[in-house]
Amino acid sequence: MTRQMALVGFLQAQNCTNLPSSWRHPESRDDSMSADYYQEIARILERGKFHMAFFDDRLAMPDRYGNDHAHTVEYGIRCVKMDPIVVLTTMGMVTEKLGLASTASTTYFEPFDVARRFATLDLMTNGRAAWNVVTSVNDGEALNMGREHHLEHDLRYDRADEFMEVVLGHWDCWEDGSLLIDKKSGRFADPTKVKRLDHQGPFFKSRGPFTVPRSPQGHPVVIQAGASGRGQRFAGRWGEVIFTAARNLANAKQGYDAIRGEAAKAGRDPDQMFLCNLITPVTGATRAEAEDRMAVIQKLPLEIDALSLLAEGLNFDFGAKPIDEPLTTEELQGMQGMLGIRDGVLRTSGKTNPSTRDFITFSGRGQVQDAIVGGPKEIADRLEEMFVGRGCDGFVIAASYVPGSYADFVDHVVPELQRRGLFHKDYAGKTLRENLGLKRPAAGAWKARPQAAAE
Repeated sequence: MTRQMALVGFLQAQNCTNLPSSWRHPESRDDSMSADYYQEIARILERGKFHMAFFDDRLAMPDRYGNDHAHTVEYGIRCVKMDPIVVLTTMGMVTEKLGLASTASTTYFEPFDVARRFATLDLMTNGRAAWNVVTSVNDGEALNMGREHHLEHDLRYDRADEFMEVVLGHWDCWEDGSLLIDKKSGRFADPTKVKRLDHQGPFFKSRGPFTVPRSPQGHPVVIQAGASGRGQRFAGRWGEVIFTAARNLANAKQGYDAIRGEAAKAGRDPDQMFLCNLITPVTGATRAEAEDRMAVIQKLPLEIDALSLLAEGLNFDFGAKPIDEPLTTEELQGMQGMLGIRDGVLRTSGKTNPSTRDFITFSGRGQVQDAIVGGPKEIADRLEEMFVGRGCDGFVIAASYVPGSYADFVDHVVPELQRRGLFHKDYAGKTLRENLGLKRPAAGAWKARPQAAAE
């Protein structure tokens, strides 16, 4: 079959999308703390045959800028953060094929708990669940979860590797065919096919036996978004859907080849993973209509949006020095969290010691200058270039206002992608794996792979 792209809707269980100013848009719904808000988005995405709705998440509101949360609350900069798994459940109730993905941190949760939550979601949605594996980014999350400081970057990934082994180990504990449910004999399941994990490692101990049988898709799809070198190794070892954020084809191809190379080193089939690039499309029936929409959207962001999200993402207080004063090498090296942001600013600015204003300009955090603006043809042209050029296998669609951005894309761009044969016209099956074209994993198959990529 001709290669076709995957589409993912990028969501937040909060008062705004990933664009913090989206709640200010005159056409955005203002009931983002209601089930109906998310259920409408779910129906739109399923109507557009999206493979997945995905929730990003943090365990703290942005409060690293000035070490205070006042600006976050006052300007609505992602200050509301609900539990995305609960929100996803409400979306699953009004859909049948749409994949449902949530973030959960390996740094602040226990493996058994995460394994059970997602395995349960997978059963409740008939095999449509996915887990986005993150290691979290800043001290605010640490303080909310009873820690004094966020763990060092590479140590978090070392810990996350073992976390994955425990979660997958639990998911493998019930073999296929374990359930008997024989009322005449009184036997519910075959005890020879349900094992204890008995894991003991440097970071975790977990006994089992696990309490949730396997789902129709085996176990939830694993999502990852590692951008640093260590993060790419982790993504190559574990990720089945990988989120990227390249701004052009050249950078996209570099990241695409790097992560697929890490997967191959880990003994995996690189074709059994999807790299999906984040984009913010602003579209309409025509280019002129899209440009009119963009004119409204451009007026929404404030400078504080970028400063807040930069401080959150890099666990660094950008308010501690004048905005135009160059950051020291020591300050740059001391940044944590999403180091791909820092590295991208260093690369694109060409400066060894960029200022805070440079970070605002070159990072795109909280801004809309990276939006792709155009009618169906212009948007489809840009996506086709990156997809056919092997910069990615699909796209994560971010919204600038809700739910209108999703509806605009579904109504105008999806039909054009389908006309070009780049996107499917209907779902291939019922489970997320079937619809992505991923094989159903055999229990324990991951253990047979070499682990060179994670070393």
